[in-house]
Amino acid sequence: MEVKQDRFFIEVDCQQKNHGIERICGDVFLSGKIKEEGRIVLVLSDGMGHGVKASVLATLTATMALNFTREHREPEKTAEIIMKTLPECSERKMNYSTFTIIEVDYDGKTHILEYDNPECILIRDKQVVELERNILDIQGECNKGKKLRTTVFQAKKGDRLIFTTDGVAQSGLGTPQFPFGWGNDNVARFAIDMVKRKSQISARELADRIINHAHRNDGFQAKDDTSCGIIFFREPRELLITTGPPYEKRNDRLMAERVRDFKGMKIVMGATTGDILSRELKLEVKDGQDFMDPELPPINFLEGVDLYTEGILTLSKVENILRKFTNKSVLGRGPADEVIKLILQSDEIQFLIGTRINLAHQDPESGMDVEIRRTVVRRIALLLEEKFLKKVKITYV
Repeated sequence: MEVKQDRFFIEVDCQQKNHGIERICGDVFLSGKIKEEGRIVLVLSDGMGHGVKASVLATLTATMALNFTREHREPEKTAEIIMKTLPECSERKMNYSTFTIIEVDYDGKTHILEYDNPECILIRDKQVVELERNILDIQGECNKGKKLRTTVFQAKKGDRLIFTTDGVAQSGLGTPQFPFGWGNDNVARFAIDMVKRKSQISARELADRIINHAHRNDGFQAKDDTSCGIIFFREPRELLITTGPPYEKRNDRLMAERVRDFKGMKIVMGATTGDILSRELKLEVKDGQDFMDPELPPINFLEGVDLYTEGILTLSKVENILRKFTNKSVLGRGPADEVIKLILQSDEIQFLIGTRINLAHQDPESGMDVEIRRTVVRRIALLLEEKFLKKVKITYV
């Protein structure tokens, strides 16, 4: 996501831990990119209680909030509809779910709508920036006394916005160290300390560290569903993924030069592609011997690139892993896993796709269900844009 005046990327991540031994989290985080309008919408909802009931309430709330915000509904109307729609809890006779809605334009203008979640924390230049909040009443007879907090600010490069559920702020509640809970002030101090130690700490790592510290406050047995989201406005990190030979052999040199001149990280996928680059740029190639994934050939080594793997099989596995990927997923050391690690570290991903047919993948007797390269890449690109909020560009040669 790029800002025209001051180019930066909007990195988003949310980490969670379930209450106690519950298998389902009662907090729900959803995100959506409205590409044609240049904005993203993020929602974090905390359903009352724990487990399945809480998850149902939070899912309904987050889904409605995401859809209504996409449609530019008024905040008060969004909240009123949510409150009227939620099913009533059979135990407490309440239809209760908290939420934080964050809408970010690509130019960094950020709108926040909060209902009963801890207040968002903005860190800028290793200090907390106090946000000016307006208070709105939620309309409707059943919502008397319920208040919304709204705020708008213009993000700057280097800003981090932290948004959480009660499981973070109230962690350690009743302990000698935090009799009233960890609290937003301590969360902010902890985050600033992490940023001082590692100025470019990613959204994922910072959220994970905050969650783990909250878990430690609770004696490593979470007393509530615990979620922490981070938005990091920063310099974009670029990645080039090159796969497949050019349609015309005379363009081999063009492809090789584009890879050579690219300033970010580089992945080359496919033996034929690697051979072209090695030949055109006089690069050294070494065959790998470590089979880290029984389904794929080993990672090879090509001078001047960060990762060199097999082509279509690895691409297909990358797609499968990305499709199933969650914030609890653990990556291995196989070729597809290593590709995904570099993707997750990057913000703007460019695919340079050769369009010459590889006859090895057209053999009807091979027994391999292999998709055409371009189709797989398009599906990966869609996942990266919609699920991971990456900026993606595909170029065919």
